[in-house]
Amino acid sequence: MEPTDTSHPDYYHRVVDCQWACPAHTDVPEYIRLIAQGRFTDAYMVNRESNVFPGILGRVCDRPCEPACRRGRIEQKPVAICRLKRVAADHREDVTSRLPKVPRVKNGKRIACIGAGCASLTVANDLLPLGYQVTMFEQYGEPGGLMRTNIPSFRLPQRVLSEEIGMITGLGVDLRLDSPVTSLRALLAQGFDAVFVGSGAPHGKNLDLPGRDAAAANIHIGIAWLESVAFGHVDSVGKRVLIIGVGNTAMDCCRTSLRLGAESVKVMARKPRGFFKASDWELEDAEEESVEIVVNRSPREFVVENGRLTGMRFERMEYELDASGRITAERVVGEEFLHADDVILAIGQENAFPWIERDLGIEFDKWDVPVIDPRTFQSTRPGVYFGGDAAFGPKNIIWAVEHGHQAAISIHRHCERQPVSERLPPGMNLQSRKMGMHEWSYANDYSPVERRLMPHVSLKERFKKLNIEVELGFTAEQVEQEVQRCLNCDVQTVFIAKLCIECDACLDICPVDCLTITANGPEADLRARLKAPARNLAQPLYVSAALPQTARVMVKDEDLCVHCGLCAERCPTAAWDMQKSQLHWPHAEDEARALEARKTKIA
Repeated sequence: MEPTDTSHPDYYHRVVDCQWACPAHTDVPEYIRLIAQGRFTDAYMVNRESNVFPGILGRVCDRPCEPACRRGRIEQKPVAICRLKRVAADHREDVTSRLPKVPRVKNGKRIACIGAGCASLTVANDLLPLGYQVTMFEQYGEPGGLMRTNIPSFRLPQRVLSEEIGMITGLGVDLRLDSPVTSLRALLAQGFDAVFVGSGAPHGKNLDLPGRDAAAANIHIGIAWLESVAFGHVDSVGKRVLIIGVGNTAMDCCRTSLRLGAESVKVMARKPRGFFKASDWELEDAEEESVEIVVNRSPREFVVENGRLTGMRFERMEYELDASGRITAERVVGEEFLHADDVILAIGQENAFPWIERDLGIEFDKWDVPVIDPRTFQSTRPGVYFGGDAAFGPKNIIWAVEHGHQAAISIHRHCERQPVSERLPPGMNLQSRKMGMHEWSYANDYSPVERRLMPHVSLKERFKKLNIEVELGFTAEQVEQEVQRCLNCDVQTVFIAKLCIECDACLDICPVDCLTITANGPEADLRARLKAPARNLAQPLYVSAALPQTARVMVKDEDLCVHCGLCAERCPTAAWDMQKSQLHWPHAEDEARALEARKTKIA
């Protein structure tokens, strides 16, 4: 195999998995180390730089970082990365003085943001410090978008939402509430230099079955129903409730139903559990509250008697799966009737842009959704950008945040009359953690403790009010052990081949047998000759340059390495070193500095 280029950021894409798995590329190990030192405010600011909403995401993020956590390769349960964000948010001091500074003198450019959700707020957060004037149009009386209307307060308290949104709007956003945009043409006529569309995916999908119209009074679209609950327009529900669908919205609907007085709540899933879209922890919380999840039931009709909904009829399904778990055949094996006073449809969301005229130069695809560049987030009309659910359909808050970061870069380059596709690449710096011959400026002890469970409000107490937050969060004392579970996977084992004397000391001390000195060769052959065979083909091997003594190579299986640093402590020649990899993912301020430096150089 060719020697590995450890100076290339893509190499660490496969090593610091949690940081690259997060769409916003948060420096997870760094803020965990700060929490370990009790520096909660510093940890909050590290998180806010990329994630923007640490307190919000620490409660409701979909956690793409945790399946990638290397701790999960050892004992299946990753570090509680998401909940540690909340720890930093809950225990921080006032950060007003540390928020981005907005210049008094503006740059003369005006940006319109449609919708006051997480994507638009991120755009404002990135552009206001550069001197832009940002006007945000929101159809409701409060900002927050789907964060406010669709995430129940027992998961995301309004005070947390309002506080973190206020950190951005307080920078000087011209926030226009109760101001829906009904015509993009009219908005463009106001002379904005760029427009960002962050209007979400506001339409829930319907289920057009027999009986739908006759039972309309008791059949609700999930996201619209949650919105009505959030604004106090709905305060009760029937005793028997069926939820159709098994995504995260369905979990919010079923748990909300219990708090509004439902006595029997069933979530109806068309397919087996392995196909559920809801997060595992969402399912666990719902089932803890006695929600019944019924699998392999396909809706057939709404049953109406004397003009009122009495229940639904379902087809009982049976599936055949192949070795990889994919459905190869399905058949109906019977039918079943279930009583219901109310049915809530949570089977997906759709984008809707009736307010965008079709002659503005914005191309729409066959699904009547705007064609968006996935890298720049620009539409086919220069100066009009999309992000969040409005761009590519429903995902998660953290995805919308990253969309906002990237759209802000494009908006700045557009306003500077620069090509939006020419952007700064991600950067990587490596810095040794060595303090002495065998001392490192980080804790490298392996902690065997299990993942800490999140404490919850008792079942008896949590249903008394709609806004009682179920998860209590960790205390400062409770996180002491959890932060020690982090394997510091941003502190890399860096190898200098020319210093190696092939004494095998590193091989002897390695607790997981991830190191091998052997003759080089084709990858398949090399993997079979390692001390511990490297079977995870998705994880590249580290292969050194030829060693000076025998021309063999040092091979490391990154899939096994726990970054304990024992190889570097044991090495007599310092061929191994522990170096922190610092990933820098550019934001609009970095683009602004780069463009300004170029102007100065030309002058």
